[in-house]
Amino acid sequence: MTLDPGAGHCPASESSGKLHHRIGSFEPELGGFLPEVTLAYETWGELDSAGENAVLIVHALTGDSHAAGDPCADYKRGGWWEPVIGPGRMIDTGENFVICSNVLGGCSGSTGPASTDPETGRPYGMRFPVVTIRDMARAQKRLLDDLGVRRLRLVIGGSIGGQQALEWAVEFPDFVERAAPVAATGALGPQGISMSEIGRRAIMADPDWMEGDYYGTGRSPDAGLAIARMVGMVTYQSAARQWERFGRRPAKRPALHREIGGRFEVESYLHYQGRELTGRFDANSYLYLSRAMDLYDVSAGYNSPEEAYSRIQAEMLFAGISSDWLFPAAEVRATAEAARAAGAQARYVQMESNDGHDAFLKDWAQLRGAIKPFLEADNKS
Repeated sequence: MTLDPGAGHCPASESSGKLHHRIGSFEPELGGFLPEVTLAYETWGELDSAGENAVLIVHALTGDSHAAGDPCADYKRGGWWEPVIGPGRMIDTGENFVICSNVLGGCSGSTGPASTDPETGRPYGMRFPVVTIRDMARAQKRLLDDLGVRRLRLVIGGSIGGQQALEWAVEFPDFVERAAPVAATGALGPQGISMSEIGRRAIMADPDWMEGDYYGTGRSPDAGLAIARMVGMVTYQSAARQWERFGRRPAKRPALHREIGGRFEVESYLHYQGRELTGRFDANSYLYLSRAMDLYDVSAGYNSPEEAYSRIQAEMLFAGISSDWLFPAAEVRATAEAARAAGAQARYVQMESNDGHDAFLKDWAQLRGAIKPFLEADNKS
């Protein structure tokens, strides 16, 4: 499937709807040049006269700017963080101006591999430059500056969004009051990198990938992207939850693929998850964003992680998930301890959940229990 990076949206309750803002030319950290960059974003609430009540929500790997909103045609499940964003909710839109931007390199309205290169008139494909977590934060900073935001009350997100939240605190120490990286560390471990690489190889081995130049051909590496998604879904869940949810039960859903001796329910679930992603995400964006997640190292450009962490002025909350094996809780805790040892105001909290890495997208009670006290302390200060 070939995606239109400026494709439609559906309005969310109290949301501005999806907006698009040009931030100008951009030079990625690792080289290359983008003559014109657009970021898609949505907002909720109102920016105060000082420009200092803003909250930035940063999305996960295949997320987008639609963090809140009721279900509709384009978003059948509503906003991906809808239960915690809104008037009187954990992220209170009555008090805060909430922004969520689709990241640089994405495929939901922001400039990415599927976008047209103005210099050639063709989609970038794999000619798009490699982007990093730091690039994403720098691009978002330009957007916030143009929106009149002078200081972030909070930046928060999980997984690759958690990496961005941490990078915001390091890269823009004077701009961020509080940051909450959830299920993320200063560098992904080798197991996570390995699983990402399996997904990328599945995409690039698909004959319909065509070296990334499948746009406009009527072909698309859907089979490879579906397998990449299947691999990813395994890393997002815990063994305990899979036993509870699937066990070894036979599949009840209709088959999507040829069977060999029948199917288990967990296999059928993965097949459907893979097909669902091909209907809304671009394979090249998956390559670039998963690589950005792998490449992230908080110490890049500094002499050590300690030097990077010593820059932080924001109050930090690192939230780990007890059953997460993509970003294990022990590694999240160690990141918090390293930041604190470097002089940052950093604390650690653990979500006790069997939902694995995905707990920050589904275990709302645990998420609120971990994050809300941090935000309430902010309101009382």
